[in-house]
Amino acid sequence: QVQLVESGGGLVQAGGSLRLSCAASGPISSIYEMAWYRQAPGKQRVLVASITSAGSTKYAGSMKGRFTISRDNAKKTVYLQMNSLTPEDTAVYYCDADIWSTSIMRRSKYWGQGTQVTVSS
Repeated sequence: QVQLVESGGGLVQAGGSLRLSCAASGPISSIYEMAWYRQAPGKQRVLVASITSAGSTKYAGSMKGRFTISRDNAKKTVYLQMNSLTPEDTAVYYCDADIWSTSIMRRSKYWGQGTQVTVSS
């Protein structure tokens, strides 16, 4: 079955950087848009950034200029480079991807399990 596995989260001091990765695996024919979301404690999950298969990107306003989303289509992996982190960036970060699965012969959205990012002041 299709799986998304995130990695790269952890504890970092304010002003520091982290790079998140999310790798897709399983019976995949095509991966369309990929994205990163985050969910802070007690808050709703919100979009951080997205990237199309052609490389077009979109960012939430507060992340623009500090975060960079990229992808390696050959590795079926999406990345999120996060710089100038602040305590307000503390959240669980989730990746999602729009994938055509050859096992169910359908295009569906899949989510990773999330990775914790904690920024200390």
